[in-house]
Amino acid sequence: MKQKVAIQGIKGSYHHAVAQACFGKDIVVDECMSFRELVDSLEDKRSTDAVMAIENSIAGSIIPNYAYIDEHNLTISGEYFMAIHHCLMALTGQDIADIKEVYSHPMALLQCKEFFREYPHIKLVEDVDTAEVAKRIEQQQLIGIAAVAGKTAASIYNLKILAGEIQTIKSNSTRFFILNTREESGVEKEDINKASLKFITDHKRGSLATVLNVMSDCNLNLTKIQSLPVIDMPWKYSFFVDVTFKQYEDYQKAISVLKIMALEIKVLGEYKNQNG
Repeated sequence: MKQKVAIQGIKGSYHHAVAQACFGKDIVVDECMSFRELVDSLEDKRSTDAVMAIENSIAGSIIPNYAYIDEHNLTISGEYFMAIHHCLMALTGQDIADIKEVYSHPMALLQCKEFFREYPHIKLVEDVDTAEVAKRIEQQQLIGIAAVAGKTAASIYNLKILAGEIQTIKSNSTRFFILNTREESGVEKEDINKASLKFITDHKRGSLATVLNVMSDCNLNLTKIQSLPVIDMPWKYSFFVDVTFKQYEDYQKAISVLKIMALEIKVLGEYKNQNG
């Protein structure tokens, strides 16, 4: 099957930009309007790989996506950090004073909330995708409506940028996972220096600390931890963690010990660290 990458959103979205950065400018994409549809694209083999946002430096983790990766046994084969530069855009001939409503993805609106405090006349409306809103404005020639999206979307859909760099924190960045349904990530062992894991511990004092101590003793650096409740086990939590390491053997040793100590441990992906 020819390589095809599922993205959340359409061409001109941030997911599309990441797909091009990771797989090449001419990559064929499957445009999905939700993360659920993106997962279906992989499972139904409409696509060979997928790009999924997992966390943002301003808005935090996209928690449901951890559950999607776990429940559907997706493999994380890589990560990509993208600097996010949000723009306010609309049809030409308008200014911000003419805009009554702004549509965009909820995460994008959240990242720009301080900007919009200066414009109380504008109603913010959550939508499925940044670029899809830009496309709709152009296709339907919507007056008084603007989108929050990247510069590329304005170029593709012939919109005027009313304001640039409107994100609250200028060093705004989103982390994306590269996903597939293959058991092996395809990354050479000598290049692997990061892993994403899920584990469940006993519900007793010190259980989590014990697991974290094992990681430390095996020279693993914990770079991320996120807890989610276990649906069918009241008051138990699963922990999703990212760890980095210099020696793959140290990581293997940690996994061997954790298989004995944790109630459950699952490797979600082993890949090359892209952040430093």
